[in-house]
Amino acid sequence: MSGPMALEPGGAEQDTLALRLARPDDRTLSLRLPALGTDEAAVSLLAAELADRIGPAVHPYEVAALLEAEGLTAETIKDRYGHPNLFSLATALYEQVPRTFPEPAPAADPWRPDHVRCLLRGLLFALPGLAYPLTAPLWHPGRHAAALILAGLISWAWGQGLGHRAHLRKATGPREAARTLVAGAPLGAALATALAAPLTGGGPVLLAVAAQSLYLAAAGVLLVLAREKTLLAALSPLLAGAACLLRWDPGPVPRLGLPLLALLGTLAVTAHALRGLLKEPGADGGRRPPLRWSLPYGLFGLAAGLLVLLEGRREPYAVIVLTLSMGPAEWLLYRYRGLSVAALRATATPAGFLLRSAGVLGLCLLGYLLPLLPAAYLTGAPPAPLLLLAATLWTALLLQAFGTAWPPAVICLAAAGAAGAVTALRLPPGPAALPLACAAAVPCLLACALRLLGRPARHA
Repeated sequence: MSGPMALEPGGAEQDTLALRLARPDDRTLSLRLPALGTDEAAVSLLAAELADRIGPAVHPYEVAALLEAEGLTAETIKDRYGHPNLFSLATALYEQVPRTFPEPAPAADPWRPDHVRCLLRGLLFALPGLAYPLTAPLWHPGRHAAALILAGLISWAWGQGLGHRAHLRKATGPREAARTLVAGAPLGAALATALAAPLTGGGPVLLAVAAQSLYLAAAGVLLVLAREKTLLAALSPLLAGAACLLRWDPGPVPRLGLPLLALLGTLAVTAHALRGLLKEPGADGGRRPPLRWSLPYGLFGLAAGLLVLLEGRREPYAVIVLTLSMGPAEWLLYRYRGLSVAALRATATPAGFLLRSAGVLGLCLLGYLLPLLPAAYLTGAPPAPLLLLAATLWTALLLQAFGTAWPPAVICLAAAGAAGAVTALRLPPGPAALPLACAAAVPCLLACALRLLGRPARHA
């Protein structure tokens, strides 16, 4: 035998059997057995059975892989369906079944907020303020407001930076985060007390500043560890004292004892929580993140405190409303992320996602500001300054939630510095300085949010 032999699937040698007899005229006498041919009915039945899985295929090879997974052998393909091989049957099925590309099943929202937790956090931000009316007749805190304010600003700024660093250390392990909090929280309380001490004049005012700093440090630790219910239980004596004030004067001992009991309870549950985490096994290796990564979060905490302070000088009840709104603000941060993921799944182009992202941002911001409008009228505060301040803080928090820290910190520091300088030096436009500063900050923050968060990669 000599010469090439055709070996391709479906060649002539597979469907004929030839017997050749040599003759002088070079003609041959052939005996041929005809092939059986394909069984179209069986192929159609198989196509109907597998239509839901063949329809989404984009190439016959995917159908071939499906047939292999179904366990079809070469003998079955030839005997039952009349096709010479797997790929021939796969091609026939691919051509017979129309292409269908069903939408994937809706996935669960990965950013579904914890409603109770968000509500508690807003309440816990405002609840410690009950200590001031309880203890006011004993030491007159209004006369020493400067010391309390300075200590509060330092504690808030320190707590924001420490909280961010603790969250970074959580990526390494709970024990590492606990060690960060154990080292940082007492240091922040001591720093706030020391810097405010010259303004206290000693005596009970210094003790009050120290108690405030200790509470803010301990409460910050519990909030970082997501122990909101524990903190609420520790502050229950303040609720009891406030209930007493509605009916009668409880006297000096309950006025002092109940806030002290709340402070000791907060410190005790904080120490217990940290002790439990310190017993966890430590993580191997892991480089500590640089301190500068947490710096913008601390600066934003300082700027936010200054902005709220400037609003509180004129409208203290509006600040209470703003403090309580921090719970819904956090809930809307989660909803923004969930709605952005849904928008990402519903769009096919970057421009389309940017448009949807702008709509989601506007919807969430409007959902946060609208309930503050009637609350401002109820407290007798002008609505414009409160709404502008709230929009500034919420948009800055949104950027921080996505890891963008320096732009909101710089913008809010500039707004707080400008409004604070005008207020301190009594320059024009006077009381309008804060709403004007916030009115300038909000468009800058929104532009940053649309530029950074309008990209699909930030939500993937």
